[in-house]
Amino acid sequence: MKQQRHAAIRDLLAKAPVTSQDDLRRKLAERGFHVTQATLSRDIHELRLSKGPSGYALPGSGEDGADSLPGIREVLRSFGLEIRQAKNLLVLITATGSAQPVAAGIDYEDWPDVVGTIAGDDTVLLICPDDARAQDVKARIEEYIG
Repeated sequence: MKQQRHAAIRDLLAKAPVTSQDDLRRKLAERGFHVTQATLSRDIHELRLSKGPSGYALPGSGEDGADSLPGIREVLRSFGLEIRQAKNLLVLITATGSAQPVAAGIDYEDWPDVVGTIAGDDTVLLICPDDARAQDVKARIEEYIG
C-alpha cells in the first residue's frame, strides 16, 4: 500500500502543483488513499520532497536540475524566521506551511543534539537532551537563518 501511495504522490506532483499537506491529503483521498497527517509527513520525508514558493516538488525537479534536496542551511535561510529557547526545548517559527519540511530536513540531518522534532503549520518544536545542547543548536540555527 505504501509503494502505491508513494507512486500516487509522485504522479500528483508531476501533473499539477500541490501547495500544502492538506492539498496533498485531499488529492490522495480522491484517489482512494485516506491518510493521517503523521503518515503524510513520513511520506514527504521518505520521498525527500522539498517545498518551495510553488509547493511541493520531487527531488531533482527543481529549476537547477540538481538531484538532491537543498541542505538544511538553505531550507532554514528560506523558511526559518525565529528561534526561541525554553530550557532543553527550542521553538522554531517558520513561514506559514513550512514547518513540516523544515522539521523533516532537521530530522534528515540526524543532529546528535536533537532528540526529535514535532511540527505544526508554522512552528517546529525541537527537543534536545539538555539546556547546553539546546543553546548550541539554537546558535547554529540562528546562524543559518541569518
